[in-house]
Amino acid sequence: MTPEELDALGVSTDLRTAARALGLSVSGAYQLAQKGEFPCRVIRAGSRYIVPTVGLRELLGLTAPVAVGGDAA
Repeated sequence: MTPEELDALGVSTDLRTAARALGLSVSGAYQLAQKGEFPCRVIRAGSRYIVPTVGLRELLGLTAPVAVGGDAA
């Protein structure tokens, strides 16, 4: 997954996409998440796992995406 693809994800993504970004199998990612051992923050919402992309980007050594169209202060 490229940095540009990560930028396009927005503020969060699903566990399947996060696994792909990290080169993990989907089943392995779910096992890690269930044990609380996924390598970045995961939020459990009912039966869903939500991964904030800021933690995913940090883990991958990427900086925060640049805001487009925002007003400069």
